[in-house]
Parts: sequence; C-alpha cells; structure tokens
Amino acid sequence: MASEFRLTSVKPPPAFCLDCPERRKAANYERERADHLSSETQLRSKLAREEGLLREKDVLIRRQEVFGKESDHRLLNDLQMVVSLLSLQSRTQVNAETASQLTIAANRVATIARIHRHLHSMERRQTVAFKQYLDELCREYSTMLISPERRDQSIVVEGTEVTLPTVIGIPLGLIVNELVTNAIKHGRGQITVKLEPQSAKGYALSVCNDGSVLPEGFDPAACEGLGMSLVLSLVEQIGGELRIDRGESNEGTRFAVLFSR
Repeated sequence: MASEFRLTSVKPPPAFCLDCPERRKAANYERERADHLSSETQLRSKLAREEGLLREKDVLIRRQEVFGKESDHRLLNDLQMVVSLLSLQSRTQVNAETASQLTIAANRVATIARIHRHLHSMERRQTVAFKQYLDELCREYSTMLISPERRDQSIVVEGTEVTLPTVIGIPLGLIVNELVTNAIKHGRGQITVKLEPQSAKGYALSVCNDGSVLPEGFDPAACEGLGMSLVLSLVEQIGGELRIDRGESNEGTRFAVLFSR
C-alpha cells in the first residue's frame, strides 16, 4: 500500500522591519541614554572643576584671615612700641611742659590701639549689642580726642539698645568714628550720639554737635575731604540714607544715618 504524503504549507518568517514602532522606540531610547550619559559626564566634570575652585577660594580666604590677624597683631605691637617710646621720653624730659605733651601723646596712641581693638572685635561675632558698643567706643574717643584745652567738650550716648548684624555694625562704627572726629574738630560743647527707632527706615543713628551751622545747600558729595567720602560710601554699603540738618533748638549740626537691619 502506497504511503500517502500530505503537503503542509509553512509560513515564511516575517520580514525584518527597519521602521517598525518597536525599532524606533529602541533607537530613541538608545539616543536618550547616550545623551543622558554625555550630560552626566559633563556635569560631573563641571562639578569637579567647581569643587576645585571652591577649595582654592577657601585656601585664599584662610590665608587672608591669617594675614589680617598678623597685620592687626603687628599694628597693635607697633602702637604699643610707640606708647612705650613716648612714655620713656616723657620721663627723661627736663622740661615739664614737654614731658606733659609727650604723656598726652602716649595716652592718645594707647587709646587708638584700644579703639582699633573695638572696631575689629566685632568681626569675630555675628551680631553686636550696638548701643553698648557705642558707649565703649565713645569713652575711648573722649580720652583720645578731647584735649585738656577743650574741657567744655563732652560726648554723650543716648537711645535704646538694639542688636545688629556685624555687617551693619562695623560700617556704622566707622561712620561714628568719622562724624565724632569731625564734630570735635569743628564743633564745641556737647556731642550727642543717639541711636533710636525710626519708622520710615527702621533706625536712626545721629551725631549732633553745638558748633556752627552748615551753610544752606551743603552737599557732602562735593566735599574734597576723605572723611565725608568715606561716610557716604559706608552709608551706601549698608543701604542707608544720610540726612543733614540742624540739632536741638535749631543749633549746631546733626548728621543722621537712617538704616534697617
């Protein structure tokens, strides 16, 4: 009996599709993955550079801090040396008037050193009780700046205590330094340093003297002196405002710095 054969049709395998959705998705995924890897490599490289720059900056800051401390230390040592030399000269002088003047000079240099310590002591703190700081500072000014020939002058600190960030307190201290020095030089009688709340700008720090009144239209920006230029620069630094008017009873001159914390 003959064998019976049956032919079975076999379907050919599907043709490979270069543009099918699956292939497109895979290609897109590979491109996105490659893009992500490239971006990650670039970001890591940039981050490494930034970290290197930050380390270099930290090193420079530390060096500057060390240099600043060394400079302060040398300055204070030099001032102390001047005090010692002046004191020694005063003790060896036969002329009593010369000896007295040398002693006064020695005391003033010593006071300069103490004021320097006051001005830079705030740099190590985040905040400062500013009225207390003004009291200490103005006591030093009274010792250093007011001469025996001008005993009618005095410095009074008034107002309420307020805690300020040192980034504001240090410039204000330098401003007071310039204004009080100027008031002693050109004014007379009592010099009043006042710290008080001021609704428009937060606080007002003023220095008022009983001297002559400034001329009408006085423009501090037009002054050629370094002191007033420094005051204006420091006021701008803290975002404050400088006002100039007459003092109590419409006498003397008052410089007021309006500022906020």
